Amino acid sequence: MNECELFKGHISQFITILNDLNNVEVQIDDEDKPMLLLYSLSPLYKFSRETLIYGRNKLSFKDVKGHLLSKDKLDNKFSSNSKGDR
Repeated sequence: MNECELFKGHISQFITILNDLNNVEVQIDDEDKPMLLLYSLSPLYKFSRETLIYGRNKLSFKDVKGHLLSKDKLDNKFSSNSKGDR
């Protein structure tokens, strides 16, 4: 399994946990969801986490998820291209 699939799986599992919590009537504020997602990531995403947190006034879950998926896809593309250049 490549890193992109692992990352997508992590986000999918995170969303499942949020839905499970909602089903048992545990409410999580919309403002807290993006922060929980960012801090659930591996320390490898520290730079992205800090950039998103300090670079914006307000974070939405949709924006954070989209940014992280785009970044991961771009990182994997450059990683696979550099391997092919060897």
